[in-house]
Amino acid sequence: MFDRVWLNAHLATMDGPGLGIIEDGAVAAKDGRIAWVGPRTELPGPAAETVDCNGAWVLPGLIDCHTHLVFGGNRAAEFEQRLAGATYEQIARAGGGIFSSVRATRAASEDELYEAGLPRLQGLLAEGVTTVEIKSGYGLDLESELKMLRVARRLGETQPVTVATTLLAAHAVPPGYEGGTAAFARHVAQDIVPAAIGLADAVDAFCEGIAFSPEETGWVFGAARARGLPVKLHADQLSDLGGAALAARYGALSADHLEYASAEGLRAMAAAGSVAVLLPGATYFLREARHPDIAAMRAAGVRMALSTDMNPGSSPARSLLLMLNLGCTLFRLTVEEALLGVTRHAAAALGMEDRGVLRAGARCDLALFGIGRPAELCYWLGGNPCLGRVVGGA
Repeated sequence: MFDRVWLNAHLATMDGPGLGIIEDGAVAAKDGRIAWVGPRTELPGPAAETVDCNGAWVLPGLIDCHTHLVFGGNRAAEFEQRLAGATYEQIARAGGGIFSSVRATRAASEDELYEAGLPRLQGLLAEGVTTVEIKSGYGLDLESELKMLRVARRLGETQPVTVATTLLAAHAVPPGYEGGTAAFARHVAQDIVPAAIGLADAVDAFCEGIAFSPEETGWVFGAARARGLPVKLHADQLSDLGGAALAARYGALSADHLEYASAEGLRAMAAAGSVAVLLPGATYFLREARHPDIAAMRAAGVRMALSTDMNPGSSPARSLLLMLNLGCTLFRLTVEEALLGVTRHAAAALGMEDRGVLRAGARCDLALFGIGRPAELCYWLGGNPCLGRVVGGA
């Protein structure tokens, strides 16, 4: 007997072909896993509990695979200054930019960071998100980076969601640090990565001209891989430093941004199985003219995920559903590509192959939507048609 069955539903299984649509379908769960999925008329057995979905569309629980959700303060005042004509350099010289977030994050207690992050997370859950990645990266010293990771863990322990944590200590060189990027990258590799074992599920770095070189990034990645941690990379956002190829060389779960990634780098990613994570919120908010080369990604056969990049500086985006629309309108993704990008491919970007699809054996994470067809999730600007979530079969 099944533990629970959801009936009177239309399914977008994301298990292909296309969206894997099953009209008048059913999903059955046992011990937190999907035990059966298919047409309602073929349902093989009874259940202890039956849920009538009243004609809702059921998708795998949505996955936000790239966020910086835990941070202190915000940068709304800087946004206001930019609109009034201030340059980024002027704002930075006055103490703004990423280091204002670093100061606020360092000054905040764990309780304060938790209370600030909680409504951001709950907003995602209300839209049907059941798994979210949370990065550190606004501490830039050992204790503050670990503090951020502990808060991210606590959010996952107290809320009905899976939280994947990522150490992003190699985000920028903190103010006043002597020795520049090379010295700080060595510090991250030698001291911060080992200290994060047990708190971080993966390690990320920002490989860019204004951040860390490919060689310096390699030191951090080498330390992570030596300790059994998978890696991810902020790559080729502002220039082509070969970040996509670097990510592939280290077997990265994903390379993210990729506005300047070369076709050769994208082919290397596809061969390595690394996922391209697209972040249209940053493109929109920064008004960037350069977009990721979607045609080259399609030609290479690289999987594409889609995420909010929720952060205080370049993408204060608190809606994954809005990213579906931006991915389609800005980057010209198809509906199928966009929805795969927040389900199956987003799961792959986190190394979580047990979710993101409605398939027997997968974790029973579901999102129910009051829509007429799945394309509406990409079509509407604003609004939230999510009727409810199922997390681990409950």
